[in-house]
Amino acid sequence: MDASIASILLLDGLTSGAIYALLGLATVLVFAVTRVIFIPQGEFVAYGALTLAILQTGKVPGTVWLLIILAVVAALMEGATQWQHQQNAARALKASVKTLMPPLLIAGVTAWAAPYNFPLAIQAVLATAVVTAFGPLVYRVAYQSLEAATPLVLLIVSVGVHFAMTGLGLLFFGAEGFRNPAFWDLRLSWGPLALSGQAIIIFAVSFALIVLLWLFFERSLYGKALRATAINRLGARLMGISSNAAGQLTFAMAALIGALSGLLIGPTTTVFYDSGFLIGLKGFVAAVIAGLSSYPGALLGALFVGTVEAFASFWASAFKEVVVFSLVLPILVWRSVTGGHSEEH
Repeated sequence: MDASIASILLLDGLTSGAIYALLGLATVLVFAVTRVIFIPQGEFVAYGALTLAILQTGKVPGTVWLLIILAVVAALMEGATQWQHQQNAARALKASVKTLMPPLLIAGVTAWAAPYNFPLAIQAVLATAVVTAFGPLVYRVAYQSLEAATPLVLLIVSVGVHFAMTGLGLLFFGAEGFRNPAFWDLRLSWGPLALSGQAIIIFAVSFALIVLLWLFFERSLYGKALRATAINRLGARLMGISSNAAGQLTFAMAALIGALSGLLIGPTTTVFYDSGFLIGLKGFVAAVIAGLSSYPGALLGALFVGTVEAFASFWASAFKEVVVFSLVLPILVWRSVTGGHSEEH
C-alpha cells in the first residue's frame, strides 16, 4: 500500500464515518433520554432511502400506508390511556385526534404528490417527513407504557421492534434493492483523490446536523428539557417536564437523523430492506466507544469505525464486518476494568 491508496481509503473511511457519526449520535441521544438501546435505528436509514426510491418511480411508497396504520394504533392507545386515567370522553378523543392528525396529514400530502414526480429535493423532503413521523409513533406503541422498565427489558423490546420493522420493510418494499440518484454530480480531483459532490454533501449535512444538535441542547428550552430528563428523569418530571413528551421528541429526532442518513447513503450504495441493520450497528459501535454517553466521543468513534472499515476492506474484504464489530470487545473489556459498577435500581 502506497500513500495514494492510503489517502483514498482514508477519504472513503471518513465519508462512511460521517454517516456512522449521525447514527451514533442518535443512539447516544435515545439512550441518554429514554434508556433505550435503540437497535432499529438502522431501519430508519433503510426506510428513508427506500421511500425516496419509490417516490422516484412515481408510486406511493409503502411507508405511507404503514404510517397510517401505526398512527391509528397509536391514537387508539392514547385515547384508551386518557380514558383510563381521567374517564373523560372529550379529552380522550382530543388526545386521539392530536396523535392521529399530523401523520395523516404527512401521509396524505405524500400520497398526493407521489404521481407528479416532483424534483428530487421535494421528494427528499417528503421522504424525510414520512420517516420522521414514525419516531413518536414507534415510541408511543412500543416503549411509552414501559418507560419504567429496566434497560434489559427495553433492549428486548428493541429487538422485537427491529424484527417487526425489517419484516414490514420486506412486505412494503420487496427484496429488490434500490440506488438513488446523487444530489450533486460534481467531481473534483486532487492527484489520486476523487471527491464527489455527494461526499461533499455528506460532510456538509453531517457537520450541520451536529452543530444544530449542539445548539438545540445548549440554547433551546426543549433541548434543555431533554438534557434534564437525561440527567434525572424523576427530577425532570417533578419540574413539570413530561417524560412521555421527551421520549416522543427524542424518537422523532432519531428518526429524522436516520431518514437523512438514508438519503445521504442511498446514492453511494444499493439499499435493501434489511441494509439498515448493519449500518445501524456500526453507528452503535461508535456509540459504545463513547460509552453511550458522550456526543463528541460518538463522533470520534464513528470516524474511527469508518476508517477501520475502509482499510479492512482493502486488506481483508471478506472479513471487514468481523473486524469492525470486533472493535466492541476490547472496548467493553477496557470499560469494564476501568469503569465503576452500580446496581440497577
